[in-house]
Parts: sequence; structure tokens; C-alpha cells
Amino acid sequence: MKRSRFTEEQIIGILREQETGVAVVDLCRKHGLSSPTFYKWKARFGGMDVSEARRLKALEDENAKLKRLLADAMLDNVAMKDLLGKKVVTPAAHREAVAHLRSVHEMSERRACRVLGVDRASVRYQATRPDDGVLRDRLKALAQERRRFGYRRLHVMLRREGHAVNRKRIQRIYREEKLMVRRRGGRKRAMGTRRPLEIPMVANQRWSLDFVSDQMTDGRRFRILTVIDNCTRECLALVADTSLSGGRVARELDAIILRRGRPETIISDNGTEYTSNAILGWADDAGVGRHYIAPGKPQQNGFNESFNGKLRDELLNETLFRSLPHARVVLETWRRDYNEHRPHSKLGWLTPAAYASALSGEIGRPAALVDGCADLPIATPDNHGSDHPGTLVMAG
Repeated sequence: MKRSRFTEEQIIGILREQETGVAVVDLCRKHGLSSPTFYKWKARFGGMDVSEARRLKALEDENAKLKRLLADAMLDNVAMKDLLGKKVVTPAAHREAVAHLRSVHEMSERRACRVLGVDRASVRYQATRPDDGVLRDRLKALAQERRRFGYRRLHVMLRREGHAVNRKRIQRIYREEKLMVRRRGGRKRAMGTRRPLEIPMVANQRWSLDFVSDQMTDGRRFRILTVIDNCTRECLALVADTSLSGGRVARELDAIILRRGRPETIISDNGTEYTSNAILGWADDAGVGRHYIAPGKPQQNGFNESFNGKLRDELLNETLFRSLPHARVVLETWRRDYNEHRPHSKLGWLTPAAYASALSGEIGRPAALVDGCADLPIATPDNHGSDHPGTLVMAG
């Protein structure tokens, strides 16, 4: 609003001069104003004194200010409604929202930041990230090679290759390239409190056995015997055949003992192969304790069940087996890779082979480990279940 060069006192004085009989034309010529301006003043301030004119002027100014505030609030409300349904939580989203308000609603940057409640410094910030083209290409190549690996395990493998990068940076690139592993549907699991499975303290203290089944491209099915050392998490054997009897299981265990040594205990379910006379006689002759999980309780053999899940997710679901010899070659290659190259999250991202070497004292614990490595597992030596070699015990 244009400011008048006459005050309220001056305007009231001019109107009173006209009331004394001075002609309007003479007043306008004397004070340098036009006749329409004089009559507008008369319509507005006629009959008022100076105090009443000042009060009217103050009310008009207050009314104009309230109108401006109402118009601003309504514009802010419309702008916020325009952003409904959009997640504005990250700095990038804040910058995008501010640009939208400036272009669509013609707001200033200061006002748009005030409406959104963000700092102008974060909106004006320009990223200065280094070029990560080489790292990005290598991450994509590793993810293509290891299709079922998440960003944490890929980060460990990149650190091994000499890429000194933070895990969050790998996670960001992993998401930008849309390399996320699609989760496969799982079964419903029972809820409740369970006693944690004890972790053996030394290698060969306890082995776990289980079977996994799959089929070849011609529809023939075959079974895989998996043998796991519960302490070092090493896969000791992957034996594939169309039929695996108790005698065959005993022969395979003898072969493992020849190159590795005798275990104190073997744990398995109550399958006919493990409860057959062949296995019972073999265990008595070899002096190996037997421990059978309760029927319908696979979680009591959790180490092997976890390994079987990785085997199926990373190999069996990703590979078409042409024949039994082909399956045996692929399984042995994957077993060596699992023991010697694949980082294990429960071993401080060490491989099972490296962990076994560090545990046995052959080599020192590697110095250049990934952040957040776990210490060597410590378990209570108490045995809460019976595994006497001459008895069959159902663990509850």
C-alpha cells in the first residue's frame, strides 16, 4: 500500500479549513492535491478528530496484516496438501520437495524451507562423492556370480580384494543397482521359548548329519548326505546318490575320519539310515557317541538345518543337474568354495577353513578383519543330554 505524504493531523486540518468556508479549488491549489483526493479524504475522515483518525488507520493496517497472514497460511496449506502421499524424509527428498514448491507455487526458497521445516543448508548442499564406477562394476559382477549373497557378505568379499570401503557405502550402491536378493516364501514356524543349542568348543567335538533331496533334469530324484562340524561350521562331505543306506553312511563317515579324525558325538534325526544296525554297530566299533533329536524337532539339529538352507538357496535352486556325476562335481566344487572362500556371518565373516585354522592355533587370527567381527564362540562344557555310545536317547 502506497504511503501518503500527509499525516492524519494534516488531513483533518485541511478538512476543517474547508468547513470554515475556503473553496475546495483553493485548498487543492494551496496544498498541492487533486479534488478527487480531497473528496476521498472527506468521505473517509469527515467528522472525525485526530485520535479517531489514528485509530481507524491502525485498524486498517491490522486488517491488512491479518489478510496477508491468512493468504500465506492458505497457500502453505495448499502446498502441503500437494505433497501428501510423498515420503519426504531424506535430504534428497527435501531438495526435490523444495524445488516442486518453488516451481509450482512460486514460493521463495526461504518460505518453502519454512513450510517443510527443513534447513536451507541441507537443501543447498551439493554432494561431493568420489567416483565409484570401478567399485560399482565389481559389486555387480560379484552379485551376478553370487546371486544369493546379500550386501553384507559381498562387502566382506570386496574387502578381501582390497576395496577399503564402508559397509553403508556398499549397501547404498547395492540398493541403487537393485541387486536385492528376493526372499523365497518360508513355512510358518512355531513360536515359543527354546533352549539355545550349545556350541562345541573344539573341532570334531560334534558332527551333525542330515539328508537333502533334489532331482535331475530328466526327473530322477537323488539324495545328498550332508556332514557338518558344528564348531568350525565346515562341510565335511556332500555325498550324492539315488540311494543312501546305513552301510553307505558308515563307509562315508569312515572316509572322513581317515582324513580328519574321529568325532566325539554325531547328531542326527531318527531316520532309518541313522538308526539302522549298520550305524549302531559302526558307532560302537569306532567309539563315537550317538545323539538323536526328538521326532518333529529339526531345530535341535539347527546347525545342519541352517547349512541345508544355504545349500538349497545358493546351489540347488540355482543349478540344473544333468546327471549324477555332474551333480557330484558341482556339489564338491561348491563344498570347497563354502569352506575356503564363502564368509560366514557367525564366524566373524571368516571362512570355516580359516576359522578352523585359527582355532587350532596353526595361524594367528587375521588382523585385517571386517568391522564387527565376532570372537571365537564359547559354550558351556556341560552336557544336558545323554549321548552315551551304547544307548539311543530321544532328546526332548
